[in-house]
Amino acid sequence: MERQIQQTQDGSRTIYVPQMDEHYHSVKGALAESRHIFIEMGLKHSNAPAPRVLEIGFGTGLNAFLTLLHANEQQQHIHYTTLELYPLSLEMVQQMDYPTLICPKQSEAFYAMHQCAWNQPIEISPYYIIEKMQVDFTTYDFKGLFDVIYFDAFAPEKQPEMWSQTLFNTLFEHTAAGGILTTYCAKGVVRRMLQAAGYIVERLPGPVNGKREILRATKPTL
Repeated sequence: MERQIQQTQDGSRTIYVPQMDEHYHSVKGALAESRHIFIEMGLKHSNAPAPRVLEIGFGTGLNAFLTLLHANEQQQHIHYTTLELYPLSLEMVQQMDYPTLICPKQSEAFYAMHQCAWNQPIEISPYYIIEKMQVDFTTYDFKGLFDVIYFDAFAPEKQPEMWSQTLFNTLFEHTAAGGILTTYCAKGVVRRMLQAAGYIVERLPGPVNGKREILRATKPTL
């Protein structure tokens, strides 16, 4: 599959897939989108003292990197599980150059995440363990519970098999009580599937200059 690197409006880069006519991030700002949807609206709203984070779609590693920075800054232990069937090449990851833009001091940790072994937990820092699973989300056999879920698959019209009631039901079963799922997609059909799975769903403002709304779904505590 062909992939092209493009710059977004906030100066950060994303990847464009011509065959799908789809970007990995918002062209309005890759960094701004990830920070707002997954860190500000997701991770920071978790009450878990040591959050177990699940990411659907490792992609460029941007969400994972921002979560690592949060873990180190807050001295909060995070176990990060991410599912990705088609990993990027190291050469393409280097061209994204996220550490230079975001946190040069953590450049080594960023590349360690990309170069570490798959399908096993790896400690990147004293506060952050990553477990990269090279698997197909639609057939993955989930284990355990998660406190925060970043649902960052390609858009429903581009990859409809990733957005099904069955899969959202599975995610709900593996969400801890009070756990949170956030996604950039605020389509009514997605909101209704999340509600049918059992989540309480909120429409929230999207990132500045980006999507108008995003969704946050919370599993009831009772």
